[in-house]
Order: sequence, then C-alpha cells, then structure tokens
Amino acid sequence: MSTASPTEGHLPTPPLNIEDELKESYLNYAMSVIVSRALPDVRDGLKPSQRRILVAMRDLGLSPGGGTSKCAGIVGETMKRYHPHGDNSIYPTLARMAQWWNMRHLLITGQGNFGSIHGLPPAAMRYTEAKLSPVAGEMLEDLQLDTVDFQPNYDEKYSEPRVLPGKFPNLLVNGSGGIAVGMATSIPPHNLGEVCDALVALIDDPEIDLHGLMGYIRGPDFPTGGTICGKFGIMEAYRSGRGRITLRAKYEIDELKDGRSHIVFTEIPYQLTKESLLKKLADLVNSGRISGISAVDDHSDRKQPVRVVVTVKRGEDPNVILNQLFQYSPLQDTFSVIMLALVDGRPRTLALKEILRLYLDHRVVVIRRRTQFQLRQARQRAHVVEGLLIALHYIDEVIRVIRSSANPTEARARLMGLEVSDQILRRALDSPDAKATGPLTRNQADAILAMRLQQLTGLEADKLAEEYKKLREDIARYEAILADEHLIYDLIRADLRELKQKYANPRRSEVSGEELGDFDKEALIREEYMVVTITNAGYIKRLPPSTYRAQGRGGRGIAATSTREGDFLEHMFVALTHDYILFFSDRGKVYWLKVYDVPEAGRTAAGRAIVNLLQLDNDEGERITGFLPVRRFVEDEYLMMCTRRGTVKKTELTAFKRPLGRGIIALGLDEGDELIAVGRVKAGDHVLISTKQGMAIRFDESDARAMGRTAHGVRGISLGDGDEVVGMIVANGQEDEASLLTVCERGYGKRTALTEYRSQNRGGKGLIDIKTTDRNGPVVTIAKVTDDDEVMLTTAGGNIIRTRVGDVNLIGRNTQGVRLIRIDEGDSVGSLAKLPEEELSAADGVDDAVAEALAEAEAPDSPEAVGDADEAHPPAGAPRPDHILNDGVGPAEASDHLDDQDADGEPDAE
Repeated sequence: MSTASPTEGHLPTPPLNIEDELKESYLNYAMSVIVSRALPDVRDGLKPSQRRILVAMRDLGLSPGGGTSKCAGIVGETMKRYHPHGDNSIYPTLARMAQWWNMRHLLITGQGNFGSIHGLPPAAMRYTEAKLSPVAGEMLEDLQLDTVDFQPNYDEKYSEPRVLPGKFPNLLVNGSGGIAVGMATSIPPHNLGEVCDALVALIDDPEIDLHGLMGYIRGPDFPTGGTICGKFGIMEAYRSGRGRITLRAKYEIDELKDGRSHIVFTEIPYQLTKESLLKKLADLVNSGRISGISAVDDHSDRKQPVRVVVTVKRGEDPNVILNQLFQYSPLQDTFSVIMLALVDGRPRTLALKEILRLYLDHRVVVIRRRTQFQLRQARQRAHVVEGLLIALHYIDEVIRVIRSSANPTEARARLMGLEVSDQILRRALDSPDAKATGPLTRNQADAILAMRLQQLTGLEADKLAEEYKKLREDIARYEAILADEHLIYDLIRADLRELKQKYANPRRSEVSGEELGDFDKEALIREEYMVVTITNAGYIKRLPPSTYRAQGRGGRGIAATSTREGDFLEHMFVALTHDYILFFSDRGKVYWLKVYDVPEAGRTAAGRAIVNLLQLDNDEGERITGFLPVRRFVEDEYLMMCTRRGTVKKTELTAFKRPLGRGIIALGLDEGDELIAVGRVKAGDHVLISTKQGMAIRFDESDARAMGRTAHGVRGISLGDGDEVVGMIVANGQEDEASLLTVCERGYGKRTALTEYRSQNRGGKGLIDIKTTDRNGPVVTIAKVTDDDEVMLTTAGGNIIRTRVGDVNLIGRNTQGVRLIRIDEGDSVGSLAKLPEEELSAADGVDDAVAEALAEAEAPDSPEAVGDADEAHPPAGAPRPDHILNDGVGPAEASDHLDDQDADGEPDAE
C-alpha cells in the first residue's frame, strides 16, 4: 500500500518574510485610517463619518424645514446603514457639527443640551434631537441627480455617496482637524462671504495671485472670534499650506474710580474652553507668577457667552499685567495651520489657491453631471409627450386601432407599427422643422395606452403643448451649458453670490497689524505700482495710480498733491512697492528706503517729511541733497557724484545694493566740502558741471574711472578763486532737443542748447556759460530742460514764479541772459526746480510716467530680494528720471583747489 506525499496535489507554500508582511499590513492600515476616517475630502470638506451622518439624516427626512428627531435614532440609522464603528464615534461627531464654538456655520441644528464653551459635554443622545441645518441642505442639494459617484456600504446592502455635491464651500468655511497615521490636518475656519468673493475672483481671473486672493480672504475667521496677530503667518500658511497663526483673546480695559482696573476678556482663542482658562488663571495668581491680579471672575451669561473679568490691583499697570497674561496663559495661543486634505483619494498639503481651484473643479463636474442628467430626463419626457401629441392629433385612428385589438399587447404592437410622416409630426407638434424618425416607439405606445379620457379635452391638450414647448427650451438650455464651460462657471458664480447673500455674516476674528516673532516684512506686501511724490520742502508720500481717474479730453485734471504754503511738488515718479529709493546727503552718505516704507497717503495729503523717515545726523545739520529711484542694481550703470569744490566720483550702482538703516558712505569728502548732486550714468553719457562764476565743463563719463564707495574722487572742474560748483546734469552724447537753463542770483538767466557745450577733458577750467555781472549776480543753479517743461523759481524772500521753459528763448553761451523773475531790493533767487506733470493729462487720464510704467511691465508675483542684476527685479517698467536731482542749495564759502592726486593716490589725468 503506497503512501501519498504530504504535498501531493498542492503547490508548495513560499516562505513568508515577516518584515515585508508587517510593512504591507501597516501601510494598508495607515491608508485605511487616512482615507476612511481621519482626513477630509478637499471637495466637500467632510470626513467619512460626517458625510455618513448627513446622508443618514437625509434618508430619515430630517430636512432643514422639517422637525427634529432623537439623536439616538440618527446614530442608529447611521451605524446601521453606513458607519459600523459604534455610537461612541458617531454621536460626538454629530454633536460637534451642532456646536457654534466649533463650527463657523452649523451643519446640524440641535435641540437640547449639546454642551457649552465652558467645557460641559453634551447630554446623552437619548435626550437630544437634531435635524439638518440650511447649509447642510445646500451641501446635499442635487444628490439625487446623478451628480456624484456612489459606492456600496460596508455590507453591500445600501449605497453611499463617495462625496457630496457640496454647493456650500465647507472645507475652508468650517475648517477641519484630524490625526491620521503619520500625518495630521488642521484647517482653520474662514468667513463665508470672503470665501465666496475669492472664488468669484478666481473664476473671473484664473491667474490671480496670492496677494489678490488675500484682498478678499483676510485670514481665518474663528467662530469664537479673537485677534490674529499679524499677516505673516497667514500668508505663509496660504502660500505653502503650513504656517503658525498667533491668536489672542479680545479684551477691554476699564478704569475704576478706586484706582484699580478691570481687564475684560470677551472672546477667547479657538478651541479653548472657559473651564481650562479659568483654572490656568487661578493657578497663575495663586502661585504668585502674576502678582498684580486681585481677582478673576466669570461674568458670562446667555447673552454674552464669554466675559472673564480680571481685576488688577491698585497701583499696577494693566498693560503690564495684560502682557504677562498673554505670555503665561492660553489667552494667547498659536494655531498651527496644516492644510492637508484628500485629493483623488491621496493626502496632499494644499495652498489656498489650490483648495479654491479644486473646489471649483468639483463644482464644474457636479453641474455638468447634473445638466447631463436633466438633459436625459427632458429628452425622455419630450419623447413621450411627442407620442401623446401625435395621438391627440389623430385620436380617431388611435382609438380605432386600440378597439380593434384583442389585448393590450396587440394594441401596443399595432401602435408601434403606425408610420409617422414628417407632415403628421409637424402638424401634431406645431413645429415646421420637425422631422419624423420612424414609427412610434414602445415608450410612446405605452404612454398612449395609459392615457386617461380627460386628456382628450382641449385644456389638457393645450397643457401638453405647453409642456412640450417648455421641454424643448430646457433641452436647448442644457445643451448650451454642456457646450460652453463659461456658462457652467456663470452658474457657479450665481450659486456663490446666493450663498453669500443668504448665509454670510460679519467677521468675528480681527487681523491686527502687530507681528509677533521673526517675519519677512517684504513677503507681506504685494508688488504693485505706486506714484511717489516729493515736494520742494522735502515731503514725500506714495499713492496708487488708480487715484488718478480717467477723464475726458479737455478736462481740468486733478492735483497730484496738496502742499503747504510756499511749498510745491518737485518730483513725481512711478515705482514698484519693492523698489528702492536712495537718498544722498550733503555729508556724502546714502540712505536706503523701500517704496513700501514711504507712507501711503491720499491725493490731497501733503505727505511726511523725508528727514523723519531717515536716520540723519540732526545734531550736525545733515541734509538730503539728492535722491534716486532704483529698480535694478545693474552692473553696467554707475552713479556720478559731484561736490561743491568740483570733485566728481563715479561708482558702480551695484555698490549701493545693501545700505544700512543708519546710512553708508557714498564718497569721501574733504573738510568743508559737501555733496551737491547725484546722477545715474551709463556708457556714452556726458556730464556737465556749472559753477557759481558762470563757468561750465562738459566731459564724457568715461573720463572718470569707477572707484569704490569710500574714495574721494577726482577733479571734475578746476575752480577759480572764490568759485564753487552749483550744479551738475547728465546728458547723452547725441542730445539735440535738451537745453541748459542757468539761473543767476539777481533773477536773470538764459537757456542754451546743450550742443553749444563742446566736450572737453575732465579737470579743465571749462567754457564760459553765462556772464556773471553785477546785473546778473552769481549763478545759483542749473537744470536740463526742454520746451515742454515748466520750472519753479523761488526767492529767499518767499516769492515764487512758475514759468514755461518754451517762453525763454534759446541764446548763446557767452551772454548775460534775460530776466526770469523780478527781484526786490535785498532779495535773491534761492532755488530752481523742474516740475513734473502736477495736473494729469485730461486726454490720457493718467500721468505719462504712470501710463508708460503700467504699459511696459507688470509686477511679478514673488520678486526676489536685491541681488544680481538678472535676479533682483523685473525689467524696468517705469521711467527713471534722467535729470540730476539737485535741491538748489545756496552758495557756500570758497574752497581751496584740489591737489593733483585723487583719493587713491594716483595722478589726476588732465
């Protein structure tokens, strides 16, 4: 007798690696927890347990307009049909959706004790009742219209939706929190009105950036209110999906008659209960950690759920106590934002714009599927109504066929055999374009057999005709929606506006400008164009280009700024908020401001004094003598500086990339010398320097080699006894239209074409620019002008005259000039300023510089910090002033001649 092998008829079992098996099993478990329990879906913002509770309540008929039912029955129905994980997980989830301090908009309307913000738990589920809230009804709307996919439940007896249609943007509005295996989600609640506005803005402009979205969504809006400190944490969370938000309790300080103070807290941080807060405050007082508090009382009631009163001892500073409370108690807390949600069944950390876009994509799918379902239903009904209308039109023939049939089956078959011609169909449907597609169908024959005699009346026939007409209109509308995605977005936009109108309410959480901890200020400021204005007296401000509204041709325009008496607008330019303004002082130092650090003010405001924005040495009387707006620190551009004693120095623009707040050295100055003018030059430019005694020299910028910041420079012009430099301009090598306007102390001056000044070697005595006679007086200042420019002349006595440059005739160099302003005895010209367009062009509606800047370039989404020329900023979109920035300071005492060596000890090439 043979014995069978133990493996006979069976395949050998391969060896099992326990490590691999554990890995696979754990991963399966982890993904099951992540997908099936802990994380919300990005489309409807619900976890499976929440979604199943809402669907079960819908199955029970607990609509927003109906009555409530015992929560025990709701929990039982949910557990029976969809969620077999026990009532200990279902009821707390149900209760949380009915708690106002946890949900920004309730998904469940509860009746009974569902807990309190004090920390009390809900009553047992046999005592409480609930129904769907109105916003939950919005989320479930159209569920029966084949808008989402369904899946079998746990025992395959029922089917449940994989996701809800989600007309209400629940994920952002109500937020979500949960801990899965190896990951967690923590999405803060937001204001419904702001979210709806942001979604509409994203529909209107799919390329909108984060700054644009934050113009609508200011930040989280917690149901318990509170104050969010600063925007940096919000912006970081919206940009990357992760961030930290500092949230403080809202408070008031009341001064009592007996010298004590009350700090009254009316709103507390999100998810903080009063019970735990009061316990912590009592511990701080009893332990002596905060010694200035005499009592902590809870004055909360139904009308004011949170009112915690902290009594400060007599003689104590309540602000000090307040800071201690924020430091040591949960009255100041940090909310960690982790915007993790399921996208196509996989967990992803999402930025704000991604969440909004994915929600809109979901709504597009829902509306498209709903429309397809409605189209199918309308076509089916229209097909049946067509058969009924045909039967009514030829009722005698239909009755004959039915009466002569032996049974309903034969009658159906004979009706289906009736031929319907185009002529019959057009008469029946009253449509000249109708075309027959064959005999009556089975559905049409069944509908005819089911007709009641009352449908043969004229009124019923008219109703069928009206129904058919309405069905054809609906079909056309559904087909148009499916053919044009823009119409789908129109429906979404209308839904969002309706939601905002019906359910939105004001913000509860404030966003303060107080930043706590380290933050990047520049990241908080959107890069956009600003108009910067500077007055002759040194007042500066910025304002958006939209301030200058478009006007019709021939209008009066609007004033660019309102100035103090005796002051006037001297400079106006367009720059991006992240651009730089370099300010140069008479002490040879340069100071640095970002455009966004310039105070923003209204059109009629005067602005703020520049000296109050910079760390000038006021004890030494340091003054700003020039400024320069800079967008990019490019390597092929230089700054040319000129001093009172005729020294010039050329330095690479990139050397000024990173000045300090207290200023850095722009050039070295000899004792008694001062910086009077700065200009930007590039290859091919010429520099023209003018002196007090009427001399002028023009030389190529290449005559002055580039030097470091601390160098003293080289001789630009040789000065005679008692002479000094009064100004400098930069001209390109082929300047034809521009001219040099020279103004003398006694009010005389002249305008000479720049082509009259031949180029010389740097360091010479130059040419005669104007005769400085007793009639003229010494030269005060110069400016590069064109016929279309206007200039402002001011006198030491306070007189001002505004003159059009075209009214001053062009004359030669070696002349005395003409009278520009009449000077009283003992008075003298103080300064000359070339004016920008103070009143905007009525034809264009905006200043030429603004228009040019906005037309040529757009601000980038995320500009890099100052660095290399190709990385620092976008290409210049706003024009930079090419004139020398000179405040027209008066003459100084005569200076000695420079030695024949420059600051680096090398011979001066003359």
